[in-house]
Amino acid sequence: MVTESELNTGLLLFIPYRALENRIFAALAEAGFDDFTPAQARVMQRIGPNGTRLTDLAEQAQVTKQTAGFLVDQLEKAGYVRRMPDPTDKRARLVCLAERALAAQPVAAGVVAEVEREWETYLGKRRMTQLRQALTMLREITDPYA
Repeated sequence: MVTESELNTGLLLFIPYRALENRIFAALAEAGFDDFTPAQARVMQRIGPNGTRLTDLAEQAQVTKQTAGFLVDQLEKAGYVRRMPDPTDKRARLVCLAERALAAQPVAAGVVAEVEREWETYLGKRRMTQLRQALTMLREITDPYA
């Protein structure tokens, strides 16, 4: 077993994220949104409010265009997304959130808020603020889509 001091920072960031993700998926399943996978969710999370092109979804989710297309096909069949013409380019199509995804968003947001309150209770307000500030600063050099 790896000791706490041997865990790298990436893993230390991933563990709480995974715990949060598991709670979100459990709440979504309980609310009747149990028909999509974490891989599909990672693509769906990257869909902008006005839709996003498939090539951009693939790049942001770090999957091939074919994989993104397959995941979007599955999401479309389940009623979470729809494809629409891109008003800026008649040849392109946008992937947009459909009603089912919009109905699931408040469930997920409620869990995120609950978990963040729990983390703040555990860490204290000052440390939680510092954590958010540090992660926001790291985003400047780690998130090319920010």
